[in-house]
Amino acid sequence: MQWFNVGKIVNTHGILGEVRVISSTDFPEERYAIGSKLALFMPKDKTPKYLTVASHRRHKTFDLLTFENHPYLQDVEHYRDGVLRVSEDQLTELEEGVYYYHEIVDCVVVTIDGMEIGKVTEVLETGANDVWTVTPDKGKQQYIPFIDDVVKEVDIANKRIVIDAIEGLLS
Repeated sequence: MQWFNVGKIVNTHGILGEVRVISSTDFPEERYAIGSKLALFMPKDKTPKYLTVASHRRHKTFDLLTFENHPYLQDVEHYRDGVLRVSEDQLTELEEGVYYYHEIVDCVVVTIDGMEIGKVTEVLETGANDVWTVTPDKGKQQYIPFIDDVVKEVDIANKRIVIDAIEGLLS
């Protein structure tokens, strides 16, 4: 079974079983919805512990979660440094033109002229649109905005993205 990271528990918050999560999910509102099932992978454990989200709220740069049957601090304090994940069967089908981060990372980016830029190594959220960090074999990283004027084709099956390198985009 393939697992996908949702977030990492970095600390507790308060005394009522809340944990601070640095989120790495594309869809926090879906992943952290009340009743959502998450698998907790601790650094030294081979098998996950399954948790059900009881509450979710945002606080500064963190997502704060509580889990069913974990009402107190002592119930969750040992979850620190654990990674929350979902299995591949929990992924929902997305509308056309929307992609999961794991689908974009490792795609080769080429210009419409066929020049290879590099591979997508990271997806950055900016609020307005995602920006893809593209790392070449040699040279410096490029930052490609995921906008219609630039991204012309995304072929997930072949791990290939075609862009229009508009003036000033590539340095």
